[in-house]
Amino acid sequence: MWLVFRKELMELLRDRKTLFFMIAMPILLFPLIFGVIGFFTSKAVEEAESKVLNYALIGAEHAPALSQAMADSDRFSRVELEAGADHAALIRSETLDFILTIPDNFAIPPLEGGQARLVLLLNDAGLNMVHQRVSELVEREIQQKRADAFAHLALDENQQQALLEPIVLEKQDVSDKRENWGEKIGGLVPYLVFILCLQGAMYPATDLGAGEKERGTLETLLISPIERHKLVLGKFMTIALAGVTSALITVTSMAGWGIVLSQGMAIEFVAEFMGAIGLIDFVLMFLMLIPIVAIFASMLLSLSIYARSFKEAQSYMGGVMFVVILPIVLATLPGVDLDSGWAWVPITNVALAIKELIKGTMDYYSLIAIFGSTAVIAGALIAFCVYWFNQEKVLFR
Repeated sequence: MWLVFRKELMELLRDRKTLFFMIAMPILLFPLIFGVIGFFTSKAVEEAESKVLNYALIGAEHAPALSQAMADSDRFSRVELEAGADHAALIRSETLDFILTIPDNFAIPPLEGGQARLVLLLNDAGLNMVHQRVSELVEREIQQKRADAFAHLALDENQQQALLEPIVLEKQDVSDKRENWGEKIGGLVPYLVFILCLQGAMYPATDLGAGEKERGTLETLLISPIERHKLVLGKFMTIALAGVTSALITVTSMAGWGIVLSQGMAIEFVAEFMGAIGLIDFVLMFLMLIPIVAIFASMLLSLSIYARSFKEAQSYMGGVMFVVILPIVLATLPGVDLDSGWAWVPITNVALAIKELIKGTMDYYSLIAIFGSTAVIAGALIAFCVYWFNQEKVLFR
């Protein structure tokens, strides 16, 4: 078995394509993706912020100060509306970026005229800063009207605050920062790690089964004096190692680049959050990945052995992704937790356990059900893989 494992591993490492998918791509891909996304996002935001907005005012005479503030700004360019013009059509054709309608009670003090309701007509489907820019100018008018009203009523600062917020509901959260953030991001970690383990194992599994069929090397391997189950276990261990390695390298790359590219406050938060997770919790997360990777590797190897060609194996493995995603998504749903029977559901239970370990609320007695059920499923799938490999009709389809 170890001889087969060593042989398959050496062949895997000699394949430059495999090394790229296992090592180079995780290290380079995520920084490249985040860099490209960040570049184009920042460029789009910068363009939206610097764009001069064409606008029209209806009822400008009711708000001379607001009208003058927009006219004085180099970020706006006023356009006069023609009588009977289709306002919505002007917005959709991008002739105007927005039309602001000011009611006739805008100039009247709010205690006399009541609430003034401005109408901002715009196309808000794309990235734009129309609402934000107009809100900044309108907010000045709001503050001024509040100040005038409070001065008229002769209210002190406490009375003004009480009038603005007569009742305040103060929240006191008993959860610590780790539990709070663990609840928010804890469900993402297993999703990411599981998918990476699966993807890292897909290419080696395809190559060690269907790939050997295409190259004609499977027959040579079968006539060797090594027992069939040892051949399977050697291939299985190679695939499992590839999956775990790919996941660890990718997660390490993301964490490392995230810290490097972050600012000081973010680094401090990451260090504080990661430091709150104990070493035992990290070890448990890694140990729980072992039966998960065993499940993935045995499934992929079985499909690869069954497939007639490399291309056919790839088409089968695309469906495995959906099978794996479903139990991971279940772990993120409300009401799904380790306190119920979900601790016995493979894949879902490990996803829930990783989330609880990150939050620091793990019930360690649940590990019995988690490791037990996952190990049984993994063992059954490995046994099926051995059985499948012993079927001549499957090997030589």
